[in-house]
Amino acid sequence: MNQPGIQRVALVTGGAARLGRAITLGLAEAGWDLFVHYRSSRADAEDVLRAVEERGRRCVLFQADLAEPAAPAAVVDAARAAYGRLDLLVNSAASFDARGLAEVDADAWDDVMALNVRAPHLLVRAAAPLLAASRGAVVNLLDLSAFQPWTEYAAHAVSKAALAHLTRVQARALAPEVRVNAVAPGAVLPPDDYPPERLEALRARTPLGTLGTPADVVAAVIFLARASFVTGQILAVDGGRLLGPAEDS
Repeated sequence: MNQPGIQRVALVTGGAARLGRAITLGLAEAGWDLFVHYRSSRADAEDVLRAVEERGRRCVLFQADLAEPAAPAAVVDAARAAYGRLDLLVNSAASFDARGLAEVDADAWDDVMALNVRAPHLLVRAAAPLLAASRGAVVNLLDLSAFQPWTEYAAHAVSKAALAHLTRVQARALAPEVRVNAVAPGAVLPPDDYPPERLEALRARTPLGTLGTPADVVAAVIFLARASFVTGQILAVDGGRLLGPAEDS
């Protein structure tokens, strides 16, 4: 991953908006060239392309709906055509479906699983030869619902739990040539419409007493991209929220 004279290339899905954008720009600042997938946010994608180029790095955009079974292979084929190599795949694209368990019918279930679980599998499957050639890495993006039963996001939580275990399966299956890890952010980029009292409640449940930032997740992704003796791990970037509430003394 750190071969001198080799220009590293990263593919970031959902890399034009919100946390995906932060990861894209963080990798550019760290010296990576970028292949950025987006689904519908063309304006955001063009903006991130300019931002990457302003940082002195190359950027190629590719539009696709990763919920379509053929799309992941098409994304990887386009990255291969653009750069001829791939050193890092960041599976950031995901839906965040807000439905309780009783509201999740078959179609809703399949839609969530297609994007949040099947697409990362098919992307890794398609990218494995390129990543093996470069001794590269995969970083999957989870969240705390992979470990906690978020009843308001029932299918989403199940999908992230599945992706957590898929991370381990991929790590075992692709070793030793390719390392596969995951990052599970906590409250680092809350929705703009979160009321102040909800943000304060999140702080109160966080042992470090503060919310995180996208930069915290970017640092974790870059660490895992470079950590040559780490695979099959899930790094929670959550200020300690997974520790749960403190016990009364």
